[in-house]
Amino acid sequence: MDIKAFKGFRPRSNYSSQVASRPYDVLDSDEARLEAKGNPYSFLNVVKPEITLTNDIDPYSEQVYEAGKKNFQTLIDQDVFIQDETDCLYIYELTMDGRSQSGIVACAAVEDYMQGKIKKHELTRPDKETDRKNHVRISMLNAEPVFFAYQSQEILDQLIESEKQALPVYDFITDDGIQHRFWVIKNETTINSIVDIFSQMNETYVADGHHRTAAAALVGNDLKAENPSHQGTEEYNYFLAVHFPDNQLQIFDYNRVVKDLNGHTAESLIEAISKSFDINLIGKEIFKPKELHEIGMYLDGNWYKLQAHPDVYNDNDPIDVLDVTALSKQILEPLLDIKDLRTDKRIEFVGGIRGLKELKRRVDSGEMAVAFAMYPVSMKQLMDIADNDLIMPPKVTWFEPKLRSGLVVHSLIE
Repeated sequence: MDIKAFKGFRPRSNYSSQVASRPYDVLDSDEARLEAKGNPYSFLNVVKPEITLTNDIDPYSEQVYEAGKKNFQTLIDQDVFIQDETDCLYIYELTMDGRSQSGIVACAAVEDYMQGKIKKHELTRPDKETDRKNHVRISMLNAEPVFFAYQSQEILDQLIESEKQALPVYDFITDDGIQHRFWVIKNETTINSIVDIFSQMNETYVADGHHRTAAAALVGNDLKAENPSHQGTEEYNYFLAVHFPDNQLQIFDYNRVVKDLNGHTAESLIEAISKSFDINLIGKEIFKPKELHEIGMYLDGNWYKLQAHPDVYNDNDPIDVLDVTALSKQILEPLLDIKDLRTDKRIEFVGGIRGLKELKRRVDSGEMAVAFAMYPVSMKQLMDIADNDLIMPPKVTWFEPKLRSGLVVHSLIE
């Protein structure tokens, strides 16, 4: 794999906690506007720049993307952001609930993505690709890193831990209780060692950020085609990524709530489900699946444990082994008439970080009729799917903690 060091734009240490923002895609415009209120340094002003314009602005207009470019330049002009003078790599550590993960911030190669060496597991939507592509193209920045995984290597772990013995340039705790620490690697020997280790890897994996990855690669390809003097070393041949070892990552459950029972009563739905699952009534106590092929169901004030029959799944198939596949094939499609998870308005998805109490709340309120609690997929399952050039069903992986945006930015202009 081809990674490279770069001259990152970074906030000065005393501004880091004010600059750092949640990613563009976890907040809508109104939420982002509220979160950035009173904080002129929030990086939301760069990645969701519509919040600095009038409320009636089209968030996908050229004016919005131009505003993002202008807002970033303002942070530079105000001396909030500086640029490293030499090519650097960076370490970004996040700690949540006592568990830490440390990633290497480096530029990944557009060519590796185009050749399929950067492996993906999700489909992308053209409208979301276009949005991020326009943002990158007009600003000429990779403003937010994508979240990659690699198969852990002890020698790389040792290098990272050695660098972390120094004081971090950033160390702060965000309002969600997550600690963020950040180091700058300037030593050329260390940088070369890390780059060399990655060069011996055959693949990396997109964990989170498929749209940003695709958009960055498309912009790089466009700029390559437009440059008659293209050399292959230009900054636009690379894009910003944080690379984490797979054994440090945790995927949370991604659960489902459905608005109605498609004409079923609770009793008739349970009877129909029993043809594919053993059903155990748990009662009022929340049931959280403890292993693969267990699904929790909350219906009519009670929790149930659904244990899939052996003929429902295929442990030798990367897709058919997934519980979300069994749920769709045996319950959602034939019984609840939900055939397209991407477009059907009768189903919604709740990230496990919000807890199973949220599923109960939404059903008890009458907003939803039934909820399904899933056992989270593993990194091995994700990588098996990507290695086989397969695509996961929608809304399967929920990674926490989320990267904060604005800690380092990659410019496509040399």
